[in-house]
Amino acid sequence: MTSQKSADGGSPGTAALARGQWSDRVLDDRVHRSLYTDPAVFAEELVKVFGGRSWVYLAHESQLPEPDSYLSVTMGLRPLILTRDRDGVIRGIFNRCAHRGATVCRDESGTARSFQCPYHGWTFRNTGELVGVPWPAGYGPGFDRSRLGLRQVNRIAAHRGFIFGTLNDDAMPLEEWLGPALEWLDYWIDRAPDSEVLVRSAAFQMGYRGNWKLAYDNAGDGYHPAFSHRSLLEMAARMGDAKDMSYFGKTPDEGPMKLYALGHGHSVIDQRPAYDGPGSFWANQRPQPGRERFEELIRRQYPGDADRLLDLCVGSQINLSIFPNLLIIGNQIQVVRPLAVDRTQLTWHATAIGGVPPEVNTIRMRTQEDFPAFGEPDDQANFEEVQRGLAIAEHEWIMMSRGLGTGWQETTENGSVKTAVTDELHMRHYYEQWMRLMEGEPA
Repeated sequence: MTSQKSADGGSPGTAALARGQWSDRVLDDRVHRSLYTDPAVFAEELVKVFGGRSWVYLAHESQLPEPDSYLSVTMGLRPLILTRDRDGVIRGIFNRCAHRGATVCRDESGTARSFQCPYHGWTFRNTGELVGVPWPAGYGPGFDRSRLGLRQVNRIAAHRGFIFGTLNDDAMPLEEWLGPALEWLDYWIDRAPDSEVLVRSAAFQMGYRGNWKLAYDNAGDGYHPAFSHRSLLEMAARMGDAKDMSYFGKTPDEGPMKLYALGHGHSVIDQRPAYDGPGSFWANQRPQPGRERFEELIRRQYPGDADRLLDLCVGSQINLSIFPNLLIIGNQIQVVRPLAVDRTQLTWHATAIGGVPPEVNTIRMRTQEDFPAFGEPDDQANFEEVQRGLAIAEHEWIMMSRGLGTGWQETTENGSVKTAVTDELHMRHYYEQWMRLMEGEPA
């Protein structure tokens, strides 16, 4: 640990988190603006953070529903084809012809046993093997097609349907890397009867003019809702003090909600203690079109199970962040896709579940009209304004000091750190993982 005076004239004695080339830009209580504005930093993140040294979320197995299914995804800026071959094996294949570099698949999803490059007609099986080259005699007798298949992602692994990939042969096993985040992900999955979760096509794709880390900073931030989402909370307050998210507007650190840092950059906000028993998730939800008619139908047709079914219609009341690009928010899966140092795409995937009446999945889809449509624009407006503010080169630092020196933090039995919901621990925590990856340490 080193001590140094901050470059903006702040108090001396601020300690760097680790030695190395980044230690003067990531301090215990702040990070340098260049981590959000410097294209060279962004280029290095794409190599080291997004797949080069750690696991990156790619998709859900339900998006590859049958043999020969495929899905176009990205690992940072690398275009990939996720395929399920005829034997059910899932592979990640770089969408880049071995000949002249063109993408071989230009559709978002579908089924295909092979892909033919539209440029020069080279054909590859959905396992990546090169099987067809027009007029191969032109390459001479030493041409070896066995060495010219589509390159595959080094390792693909899944936890209960969630597919991750890494280019690091030495990365720790996926479930070890997820660590305590497994408990929270399993809770989210096991809310569904028989744990059957089905990811639907993206209901929302939103782009903002800002760095990808702004979305990750925000996902674990219990400090902003009372201010950023004021219009949403005012609407909820008109419906009664207990309505969803209104508890963020009333000194949230004095309430029962908590933030947990889970290791390897993962974190979760647990809102569940703000609710009280079966049926309370539904009872405290904000107004939705057709809500009253829907509730009447469920209570009439399933009187003994109505509270459970209604609770499954709305969010899980956790915000789970899995570094660097997977956010579980409500019933939705949000994927963070970096496009440039100051451009990011967020994709919200709706989810359905098995073992419930179809009306439950209908209202789950309608929740896409709630926070993703009503609250997310507030957040993205803030992200863009932060990026604008960071253009001021003379003001160098971004603060993440809330919670330091307060005694809020408590280590739990599984090694997580529990703290107040407005603590900026989640930022300090994920930057430790960011530093490890950028410095080349084991993931």
